[in-house]
Amino acid sequence: MAKQLSYAEKVERSVITKFRKGLWSKFLEAVKTYGLIEEGDKIAVCVSGGKDSFLLAKLIQELKKHSEIRFDAEYISMNPGYNTENAARIAENSELLNIPLKTFNSDIFEVTEEIGGNSPCYLCARMRRGFLYARAKELGCNKIALGHHKSDVIETTLMGMLYGGQIQGMLPKIRSNNFEGMQLIRPMYCISEEDIIRWQEYNGLKFIACACKKTEGLALGEQGYSARQEIKEIINKVKQKNPDVESSVFKSIHNVQLDTLVGYKKDGKSYFMEKFESGK
Repeated sequence: MAKQLSYAEKVERSVITKFRKGLWSKFLEAVKTYGLIEEGDKIAVCVSGGKDSFLLAKLIQELKKHSEIRFDAEYISMNPGYNTENAARIAENSELLNIPLKTFNSDIFEVTEEIGGNSPCYLCARMRRGFLYARAKELGCNKIALGHHKSDVIETTLMGMLYGGQIQGMLPKIRSNNFEGMQLIRPMYCISEEDIIRWQEYNGLKFIACACKKTEGLALGEQGYSARQEIKEIINKVKQKNPDVESSVFKSIHNVQLDTLVGYKKDGKSYFMEKFESGK
């Protein structure tokens, strides 16, 4: 008689079977291509409460089971000021999916609401990251893992060009400037958001969205309208004529033709291309 699987086990199995091509294989591709997880690592897997971070936690759990690379993981979640309903949803999902979540509190929502000005999201993101690094270091971790995916990378690249006047990507691995010996990794770098949504819907899972003061009035999982949402709409419109548009943008940040650019920035300093400076 076949073993009766728990709900969490069914979700885990769906990751490496039904969604193997879109999720599991792409996860392994990112880990291998960019050297994200190494022998002896202790990784703080950061779970914000959304679909992306919960999937990341399951992927890391599965990798620990099946990989020859020996590493350890802590699953941490910061409550920056969620309302009672959203905090409860995160706790319920962690139990439902068998994720041993360690939760700690902060007052980030309160601070950003008071001093965030016109860019509360930017300040919130920076403060969250600092708190996560600090907590991870307390737990003896050398890396934090975030749930950014391929669609985030593509959208960030286009947002930088259309709204920020710069060509800026999102790296799969970053060394921290403020926390010595710490790195940030993005193991879902090669996974499309469409595949994450398919996995979520197939398993009947319900997650929170941003859930900050500006969006907590939205329905569960609903996203507020933003520049990122505008970019999503632009991409979807272009996809109607060019189905490969996302892959093209993603490939572009791996294939930058420096000799065609007028200038660039590195470590905060601006450089004018040498061919112009020399008069060539």
